[in-house]
Amino acid sequence: MSPPTSGKSKESGTARVLGSGASGVAELLVFHPVDTVAKRLMSNKAKVSFSTLSPIVFRDYATASLPKKLLSLFPGLGYAAGYKISQRIYKFGGQPWFNEIITRNYKDEFTSIFGERKGKMMMQATAGSLTGIGEVVLLPLDALKIKRQVNPEAFRGRGVLRIFMEEGTTLYRGWGWTMARNAPGSFALFGASAVTKEYALGVTDYSKATWTQNFIASIAGAVASITIAAPLDTVKTRIQNANFEQKVPGLTVMRDLIRNEGPTAFFKGLTPKILVVGPKLVFSYTLAQSLIPFFGKYV
Repeated sequence: MSPPTSGKSKESGTARVLGSGASGVAELLVFHPVDTVAKRLMSNKAKVSFSTLSPIVFRDYATASLPKKLLSLFPGLGYAAGYKISQRIYKFGGQPWFNEIITRNYKDEFTSIFGERKGKMMMQATAGSLTGIGEVVLLPLDALKIKRQVNPEAFRGRGVLRIFMEEGTTLYRGWGWTMARNAPGSFALFGASAVTKEYALGVTDYSKATWTQNFIASIAGAVASITIAAPLDTVKTRIQNANFEQKVPGLTVMRDLIRNEGPTAFFKGLTPKILVVGPKLVFSYTLAQSLIPFFGKYV
């Protein structure tokens, strides 16, 4: 999910960290309050009116000052912030680095197989796939985030450090399925974005794309990535949903899912995922593609 580069290093590592980190922080600041408001409205069983809206949304802070009201919309940032910002920095800043390595060492091979134009896009997609595979190092944060959302009793009052000490490698449960999901998902994200810029928008130097061009390419990349990664993402999530002491093999999850729910279950929640996750990904991807070249002018 990083801005594609053309092969030569145009931005420093500092620019990539600043741009990608800023996009991750902005994503949290914009979407976390929206998500909080949506969940509070959905969980409310009373009739909603203009007079009751504030107590429903802000709860105990309904009569507080505006700054305190806004801060009340950021509960439980912990795992989400740690995972999301780390993920964005790694993927936004890491993909150009992988692309530079591939371009420097394997450009002739890609060009001979796919041609000059398609070879460049394939290198972008391949660099994205390698970045996605390496994202497995962040799996513990992802696992804790998912458990906190759907299985909070698994924590049983334990803190983060205690969980890391007691659970150890179990936090990497599902690492193989995570890599299997990320490889095609990131390939599709960067590949679809590159194809859209190259063929639909006529952009040859991706780092010079306008904000609008980045936005359009991000939409194509996000939809392609979420759709292609959906089946393995379902398996990965079900593996991670289990309690810490339970070990559920991925093949068992797949067999039970097909037998009990049918093959279409692999795409459960695809539409809401595109509607909910898609805008976040488009927002952060577009922002990173604009901010990294911007910071590159100064650092």
